[in-house]
Amino acid sequence: MMLRIAVNPSLTSLSIRNPNFRSCISFFSPKPFSLSLLLNHRQSITTAGAVSVAVAANTITTSPSNLFNVDLRPYLSCSMPNKRLKVAVLLSGGVDSSVALRLLHAAGHSCTAFYLKIWFQEDFENFWNECPWEDDLKYAKAVCDQVDVPLEVVHLTDEYWKNVVSYIIEEYRCGRTPNPDVLCNTRIKFGAFMDAISSMEFDYVASGHYANIVHSFTDQMDKPSVLELSKDMVKDQTYFLSHLSQIQLKQLLFPLGCIPKDEVRRLATKLDLPNRDRKDSQGICFLGKIKFSEFVARHIGEKEGIMLEAETGDFLGKHRGFWFYTIGQRQGLRLPGGPWYVVEKDIKNNVVFVSRNYFSSDKRRRLFRVGSLKWISGEPPEQNSQLQCKVRHGPGFYQCSFTMEAGEDGDEDVAVVQLPEDDQGLAAGQFTAFYQQRSCIGSGVILESWDDQGFPVCEKALEIARMEDKSKLGKPVKIKVRPETPPKGSYQTDRERVLADCQTAITNKKIPSSKLESTSIFIMNWMQNIREKWLHM
Repeated sequence: MMLRIAVNPSLTSLSIRNPNFRSCISFFSPKPFSLSLLLNHRQSITTAGAVSVAVAANTITTSPSNLFNVDLRPYLSCSMPNKRLKVAVLLSGGVDSSVALRLLHAAGHSCTAFYLKIWFQEDFENFWNECPWEDDLKYAKAVCDQVDVPLEVVHLTDEYWKNVVSYIIEEYRCGRTPNPDVLCNTRIKFGAFMDAISSMEFDYVASGHYANIVHSFTDQMDKPSVLELSKDMVKDQTYFLSHLSQIQLKQLLFPLGCIPKDEVRRLATKLDLPNRDRKDSQGICFLGKIKFSEFVARHIGEKEGIMLEAETGDFLGKHRGFWFYTIGQRQGLRLPGGPWYVVEKDIKNNVVFVSRNYFSSDKRRRLFRVGSLKWISGEPPEQNSQLQCKVRHGPGFYQCSFTMEAGEDGDEDVAVVQLPEDDQGLAAGQFTAFYQQRSCIGSGVILESWDDQGFPVCEKALEIARMEDKSKLGKPVKIKVRPETPPKGSYQTDRERVLADCQTAITNKKIPSSKLESTSIFIMNWMQNIREKWLHM
């Protein structure tokens, strides 16, 4: 016979389970207790040496696995450790959700894990040699088995196709760039899944997202819950959660909101999680091992079009369809003499405009409109509010001014957002999330540019784009390699301009040479690296 023993130091509880007879005995104490008080019989509660017990500082070690010798109490502040809750935990098989499960378990909650199956293996059976979700499910089951938490698989493929994938496909057909992760959170993980388990009477739904939710437990039960930034600003995922409703937010727990990512990794190692060495997922949530271009080609197809230089109208090459490209894209253009960036798209004529002058000061954009607005509290901010915003996932914020105006033809109101700085990567279809201090207050979808707020495309390029017979263009022009040294007084990038200003200061002996050079180079390298990461996330 084998008994499973689990001690919860923070709630001073002990559970003894016999898997063979599906029985469980639980002990609770208002104060921390010593296991020896419960095991003061002549013989151990185990038989045949199946389990060895060691007691020290209210922790317990079982052999062969070290599952309960890690004190998790310092990490439970976002897990409601002072309550006994019934929690549904979304488990993906990755490290983050696995650590979240262990924290909730350590907080004394009754947990049930759920794996969401949304892969399209039938639709893409030729794209992989093995089932893409088998590894995820295997790891999820192994994590649950460590602490005897039940795991259930929920099939939401149809719901995902209807509520997310079909929308994404239509948006790309229209030349916009949707965000699947925002839609997945809103419509699937905390939408269709919550509907599927609504009859099971869970107190909360939890996941491994890096965000913090402040719930009100005072007499003011109607006081809204607040979505706040996580402790890890780089990993923070409030941008992806910004379109949730208040009803959804009130039902959520994010145990990792109080813990930095590197500490989560260390916890995974200390807890001996079977997936502790797995890499974080970087792809779109429903695609798995499928390349995004393959997915788009399968569902939208390919249609040959041309690439034109925005400033000159030069015919540079051909492409497979404008829907494969997004504003600000640099990779995959296959043009020499770069870097080249996608700056505009002519949807009607299937033309992609590109430029090497993406960061030129006269071609920047800081004014844009946002529609499909959703405010987490249910109420919009005051008119002419000064807010912060994110136009993409990442640690960077913009200060912004915010005004509301009536939509066209009686449509819903839209927000006009003014940035104090310039941003070239504003793509229609992406989300803008709004913040007040550390609180995320809502988000909306960036609309197409208007009032000439987009990247300026020369008249020649626009005229060529409207040509019906583009075979008359002949062969693409031979692209000249841009000279490394720009003409005197002309700076192609912010980096060159700032360094030139530094050189002027050095010449005029206003600032010590070595100090200014090292400081300015460091700052500009850092700014350029951050900019590149933002554009290609």
